[in-house]
Amino acid sequence: MPSVFIEETWDELKKVTWPKRDEVIRLTFAVIVISVLVGAYIGSLDFVYTKLLTLLINK
Repeated sequence: MPSVFIEETWDELKKVTWPKRDEVIRLTFAVIVISVLVGAYIGSLDFVYTKLLTLLINK
C-alpha cells in the first residue's frame, strides 16, 4: 500500500511546473521585504501603545 502512494506522489510531482531560479529569487526577496515592513509596522505600533499605556498608568 505505501508503494502505491509513493508511485502516485511521484507521478504527480512530474506534472508540476516548477518556477525558474530568477523567479524564486525575486519572490523570496519580495517575501523578505514585506515581512520586514510588516514587522516594523507592528513593532512601531507596539512601541507607541506601550508608551501611551505607560503615560496613562503613571498619571
